[in-house]
Amino acid sequence: MDVRPFWLAGSPATGDAELTVTNPHDDRVVGVASMPTPEQVEQAIAAAHAVRKEAAALPIHVRAEALAHVSRRLSERAEEIAQLISAENGKPIFWARGEVGRAIATFRFAAEETRRFSGDVQRLDTEAAAKGRLAYVSRQPYGPVLAVTPFNFPLNLVAHKVAPAIAVGAPVIVKPAPATPLSSLVLGEILAETDLPAGMFSVLPVPNDRAAALVEDPRLPVVSFTGSGPVGYAIKDQVPRKHVTLELGGNAAAVVLADADLDWAATRCALFSNYQAGQSCIAVQRVIVEEAAREEFTAKLVAAVESLVVGDPADDKTQVGPLVSVEAAERVEQWVSEAVAGGARLLTGGGRDGATVEPTVLTDVPADAKVVQEEVFGPVLVIQPVASVDEAFAAVNDSKYGLQAGVFTRDIDIAFRANKELEVGGVIIGDVPSYRADQMPYGGVKQSGIGREGLRSAMEDFTYEKVMVLTGLTL
Repeated sequence: MDVRPFWLAGSPATGDAELTVTNPHDDRVVGVASMPTPEQVEQAIAAAHAVRKEAAALPIHVRAEALAHVSRRLSERAEEIAQLISAENGKPIFWARGEVGRAIATFRFAAEETRRFSGDVQRLDTEAAAKGRLAYVSRQPYGPVLAVTPFNFPLNLVAHKVAPAIAVGAPVIVKPAPATPLSSLVLGEILAETDLPAGMFSVLPVPNDRAAALVEDPRLPVVSFTGSGPVGYAIKDQVPRKHVTLELGGNAAAVVLADADLDWAATRCALFSNYQAGQSCIAVQRVIVEEAAREEFTAKLVAAVESLVVGDPADDKTQVGPLVSVEAAERVEQWVSEAVAGGARLLTGGGRDGATVEPTVLTDVPADAKVVQEEVFGPVLVIQPVASVDEAFAAVNDSKYGLQAGVFTRDIDIAFRANKELEVGGVIIGDVPSYRADQMPYGGVKQSGIGREGLRSAMEDFTYEKVMVLTGLTL
């Protein structure tokens, strides 16, 4: 099998070691990626640092066209890339095609935002002392961005770091997840087709135990990390003087009130507790249902879960595939077993075959169980009955996480209450917390992270405001 090169300052390169990528479903080898040496990592950092001023000075049209080119080429290679994502990640091809579609849109949105990201003008003569003065407020990149990306969306979550970096004129170094580096290497191929200067991007598939050198290097002033909380906060503690953005996940709740369309709510909660095998930061984990609708909704939900197609991710009909590894599946299985041993009732699922865990529904779960308190990151859903809207919102907030929440209701007043009262970064009315439009601000509160993604939001996160005051003008 051919060894895929990594991308060092915009050019393909090979190192002295290799990373073998296997399919979680059947353990077959999907590809082999070359890994950079420590000396090559240093070259990538030095190149990003050296090009930072040229990158910041790139004309808007050059940045925008590069991003538009990536969007077009992803579209042209969509099926090839979707098959690659499915193979390296274990994601059903249905969801992998959706991820490619989102990445196409992400780069397109970035190209559009680049042309609009022009700064603001403020007249200062609102006070007599500032007569003839005007302020031009622009945004300037902090400098090169280190993008540390996860396995669950190996293309689109890379896109959400690479695209805004290029948009603001910041070099970017991608450290993909060791389990899924191949999609980001293909993205490197496409970036190499653009007119971006050498050094503007590198894709370095280094193992996690070698990431510290990248994180600590002062020439990379921005660290953008998506992944687990312990790792994210360790990075923040490691480099307290850097600009660090963290997207750390959660245990997303969906509130189902008695006035909701229960068929719609059950169908959506079933599907989106199990999409990506539950390996999404906003997969439905807790369903908080009003007591008046509990019995009817639970029956509909269990039926919807049991109707999901579990199997080979390469099959177009498959909706639920394997987790990223057998070890991940064993952990989920153990958490379910612990909940049942503590008194939870298993309504469906709970079994495991290799890396695949059956879609699982639990109720009567002890409040201190891991499946309630922590992020399962697997196909497990917990039903929690409540007596009222007040109790429902209190249950959502009774978590150390706060990424997104969904509220199924037809009552507009309750919708606005939810937006006001729920301690999360996003409230989705009439649908699951798993909904995300790639151009909207996305991020959490509490232990779900720091900063926001969503193109313009990320562009602002990668830059600082700079003010120029003009004096003696005729206004």
